[in-house]
This record gives sequence, C-alpha cells and structure tokens, in this order.
Amino acid sequence: QVQLVESGGGTVQAGGSLRLSCTASGTKDNLFRMGWYRQAPGNEREVVMTKTTDGLVSSINSAKGRFTISRDGVKNTVSLQMNNLQSDDTAVYYCNALDWPGGTNYWGKGTLVTVSS
Repeated sequence: QVQLVESGGGTVQAGGSLRLSCTASGTKDNLFRMGWYRQAPGNEREVVMTKTTDGLVSSINSAKGRFTISRDGVKNTVSLQMNNLQSDDTAVYYCNALDWPGGTNYWGKGTLVTVSS
C-alpha cells in the first residue's frame, strides 16, 4: 500500500502563487507516474499535471506556462508550483500516484486551493 500526504493549499488572490507538495510512503518502489488532479465544485475530477519516472510530463492546457511539476524519485515526492493563479483554478487538488505494472491508482485526501478575485 502507498499513502500520499499533500500540503501547501490555501487562499491566494488572483495573480498569486502557491506550491503544493506530496510525499509518498509505504510500498513505493513502482510509482511510475506521480502528479496532481483537481476537482472544482460541481465538476468532475480532472488531471492537472503528471510526470513519469522517465520524465514525460502531461498537462492540462490551462496549466501550461503557469504551473511547473517537479518530482524527486529518491524521496518519492512531487510538487506543483502554481503561478498566476486565477479563479478557475479554485478546487480541491489531489496528489495521485500510479503503480506500474500493478496498475493501482493511489490518491491523497486532497488540499483546497481558493483563488479570490
């Protein structure tokens, strides 16, 4: 089993920045992909940004140029630097890890990001 713990959410004004961090613990030797999803009120959960162990980054279009993902494969941490935040970025952000080849998705409990205009 893998446990994911997020930190770094909060409230920020539009145009501001936040940094989210996530640490994986437990049986974490095969975490092929780690990253971030978000869910706004009334919306489905959507991928924000993910990064694989071989460096492939996938991103939602609205995050490109504003968000940066970083991953430490030794410490099993993943961070999301979010700049120029907008009200549409308000959501609960979830850390995600994909075990491969097992195919199990692990989730953190989520951290709330609120962007005020």
